Amino acid sequence: MKNKLTLLLPILLCLLASSAWADNSVMSAVKVITNNDGSQEYSVSLQILAMMTALSFIPAAVIMMTSFTRIIIVLSILRQALGLQQSPSNQVLVGITLFLSFFIMSPVLERVNDTALQPYLNEKMTSLEAFEAAKLPMQGFMLAQTRLTDIETFMRIAKVEANSPEEVPLRVLIPAFVTSELKTAFQIGFMVFIPFLIIDLVVASILMAMGMMMLSPMIVSLPFKLMLFVLVDGWSLIMGTLATSFGL
Repeated sequence: MKNKLTLLLPILLCLLASSAWADNSVMSAVKVITNNDGSQEYSVSLQILAMMTALSFIPAAVIMMTSFTRIIIVLSILRQALGLQQSPSNQVLVGITLFLSFFIMSPVLERVNDTALQPYLNEKMTSLEAFEAAKLPMQGFMLAQTRLTDIETFMRIAKVEANSPEEVPLRVLIPAFVTSELKTAFQIGFMVFIPFLIIDLVVASILMAMGMMMLSPMIVSLPFKLMLFVLVDGWSLIMGTLATSFGL
């Protein structure tokens, strides 16, 4: 019995010490710092926790606040117009869209880095000030691509008033931007679809005139659509059109 108590005593002491240390570390990590001017900041541990939580929203931000939506929709419509179901694959389309989005958004990201990220890392501004500074370039990009009618629609729904587009809050600007991007993407997709649709109609008419109604027009028109797309340097035209549509 004494041997058992002798073994249990050090274990209990270690558990108590570890719990006390954990409580102290938690209390020291979770605290609010009051600056000389009266403003308050959270401790570095809480800031890191907030940043780790914000990382889960990055995919949605990349899709909904950048050029990603317009590009992926146009490329998907292009694949459908060509009659190719699995080529290029979804992974290839997403990869192309991601790197083209980085190319288009690079001026905006550079301004965010210069005006917000670097000053924050150099401790020249607080986290809230860095967020406000980073918001301005993104807001300017979205405003340049958003139609005023869409902004007015969501302002009316949210019952928000603003004297200028720059005063529109992000909770109104983001859905208005996404709506405008969807409309623009379908407009570009319509223009891309028309030449291939004409080829399908011509091939279908020829096959019907020849009495070959059992042969699928898609099988015959596919080589002609691929040849046309290659001859006009279609990928370069599509990429250039998408890039210039954002004002580059």
